[in-house]
Amino acid sequence: MKRIAYIGSLLTFFHLAVTAQPHYTLQQCIDTALAKNITVRQNGLLADAAEINMKQARTNLLPDLNASMDHGVNTGRSIDPFTNQYVDQSINYASYGASSGIVVFNGLNLQNQVKQFTYAYDASRMETKQAKDNLTLNVMLAYLQVLNNDELLAAARVQRGVSEKQLERLKVLDEKGAISPSQVTDVQGQLMNDEMNILNMQNNLETAKLALAQLMNVPYSKDMTLEPVNAEQFLTSYAISSSEVYQNALQNFSLVKAVELRTKSSEYALKAARGRLFPTISLGGSMQTNYSSVASNSSGKISYNDQIKNNIFYSLNLGIRIPIFSSLRARNNIKLADIQVKNNELLEESTRQQLRQQIEQAHLNMTNAFERYRTLVRQVEAYATSFKAAEARLTAGVGTTVDYVLAKSNLDRANINLIAAKYEFVLRKKVLDYYQNVAVIR
Repeated sequence: MKRIAYIGSLLTFFHLAVTAQPHYTLQQCIDTALAKNITVRQNGLLADAAEINMKQARTNLLPDLNASMDHGVNTGRSIDPFTNQYVDQSINYASYGASSGIVVFNGLNLQNQVKQFTYAYDASRMETKQAKDNLTLNVMLAYLQVLNNDELLAAARVQRGVSEKQLERLKVLDEKGAISPSQVTDVQGQLMNDEMNILNMQNNLETAKLALAQLMNVPYSKDMTLEPVNAEQFLTSYAISSSEVYQNALQNFSLVKAVELRTKSSEYALKAARGRLFPTISLGGSMQTNYSSVASNSSGKISYNDQIKNNIFYSLNLGIRIPIFSSLRARNNIKLADIQVKNNELLEESTRQQLRQQIEQAHLNMTNAFERYRTLVRQVEAYATSFKAAEARLTAGVGTTVDYVLAKSNLDRANINLIAAKYEFVLRKKVLDYYQNVAVIR
């Protein structure tokens, strides 16, 4: 029995775990999206590759070191590696060596490549950060959109509740013959209108949930719930002007830093290309020894160990390679590198220009949203007063259902618009914060 009870408890726990509603906070949504988004992960791989290129450019400054070992058998007429004379017999031979070399000067080509790939790596990191920032903003906006639609749905249900209570009261009066039947049907029509609003709000809510789930790269669930965010704390005017936002963005926006770093990288790529016109001075050295099975002296054949010790020789060389003609490859590479610098400079200018325009538009949208919100606050207050008066007159029997339905419709529409305006203003503010690299709401 204990075993059966234990298994039953495990099955119950598993069922609850499977059927539990997925609940997310804003930070969990962001972390999930960053961990699963393919674009962000691809940018991370590009940054890893850029880091490898940077490290390789640095190690190119170091001397190389190579070792060689050669064993073989010569048959027939061949050269004795010990005496350098022709012999006509089989010879077992061995050769061992080590060599090293370093580029002393090549027009600072290697040094400029180090700087080129270092700036390219820094640019890749900024681009990866930009991809994460873009995704973070999109998740945050989608999260707020779900909360917005959820609040709109709740408001629509409250509005339906008011209509239901009024309809119940009127039905009682109609049964007593105190009112005309048309008053009941008027409120019934209003109730059906409330039902349609609820259906529309539910569809909008599920669409917003789907958009958020897709950004997070998780399966869509109708049962998804989100931790509420107190939007009221952000309903304050935005004191920073668009020009101030733009100046802050120039200092903090990852995309601006990325294009600046790409320009610097291309400038050093140009310097590296020019360095290939200069002579290359290299310093090298080697050590080598060999063995021959026919090596002998007056005492007889020379042993393997003695040959290895006695045949060691060293070499040291200083070489200069002067580029004279290479089908104009070096000069054309310089021209291509110069074009890339100019293109990156134009891209940098275009990025700043687009950023300024986007910030100006975002700031204007935010200002309009704030004015719209403040106007709607006053409108809701006015319509709430009118609705209370119409409801009181209808309850007292001196008002008409037409006046009541009109007043309620005006108030309901104003409340819906106010909720939408509230979240729109918060969204607009968060977009401006995003351009300044300000932390998202928690």
